[in-house]
Amino acid sequence: MSDNFGFESQFRGENCIFNLLTPDELSILKSNSYNTRYRKNDYIFMEGDPPVGMQYLKEGKVKMIKEGISGREQIIRMFTENCLISYRSLIAGEPHNGTAIAIEDSEIVTIPPDILYNILLKNSSFSLALLKDLALELGHSNHRTVSLTQKHIRGRLAESIIFLKEKYGFENDGQTLKVYLSREDLASLSNMTASNAIRTLSTFAGEKIIAMDGRKIKITDLAKLEKINKQG
Repeated sequence: MSDNFGFESQFRGENCIFNLLTPDELSILKSNSYNTRYRKNDYIFMEGDPPVGMQYLKEGKVKMIKEGISGREQIIRMFTENCLISYRSLIAGEPHNGTAIAIEDSEIVTIPPDILYNILLKNSSFSLALLKDLALELGHSNHRTVSLTQKHIRGRLAESIIFLKEKYGFENDGQTLKVYLSREDLASLSNMTASNAIRTLSTFAGEKIIAMDGRKIKITDLAKLEKINKQG
């Protein structure tokens, strides 16, 4: 197990859940957690696998997919660094209900189940914060369910691009999304076929709403994109 995890430096964001741990609890996590590095497109866990612990994305970007009818994949979660992943299945005591894949080189810290359960039982503030995180995720999932089933193609794709902006932010130019997804991934995120995603992206580019350079997407008219998203 790694002893260079560095909770003291890694878990110090303003709203970081690990700020709620005591120095002793942080020390226990540091001594018992371990780091694993993944290359782009590596599988972190598969649907049906038992969870090995609560996993923290220290660095990189990860998607979670679920296989649907006829093997069609749907992206159900997107993670960026400093996000917790896989803890829902752990707390529920059931296998993973999706497959996690690194979309760029990533590093993940795994907290063993017994260590996590011990802290949850002793630290009520940490437990409540984790409950809040789960509740927020449930609310987001409810919203996405309605959007992906009721919005038109343009509205779904606009929402996905805005979601990526809010999740990952922009490059230094303040317009280019700081995440590069394939057209297939954009389609999966937006609940549409790859051909529809490609066609709609081209339409957005023709309307000067976005500009594309390979997998890079630059938002050139955010107001119009938000309007399409709201109209559905």
